[in-house]
Amino acid sequence: MGRKKKNANLEIHQDLKGFSIKINEFGEIKTSLPIERLNTFLNKNVIDKKFIEDKKEPNS
Repeated sequence: MGRKKKNANLEIHQDLKGFSIKINEFGEIKTSLPIERLNTFLNKNVIDKKFIEDKKEPNS
């Protein structure tokens, strides 16, 4: 018995239209967009929590 695919109405960002990602038999990631373009998109649209200053005082 195979997995069921969900046919949900997903909203896709305009910059990522046509993007697909697959892992081949060797464990390599294959994408339909160049990695540089994907990294640029992520840098503009995702906040990296490591670089946010913690507003709480450290426990001393």
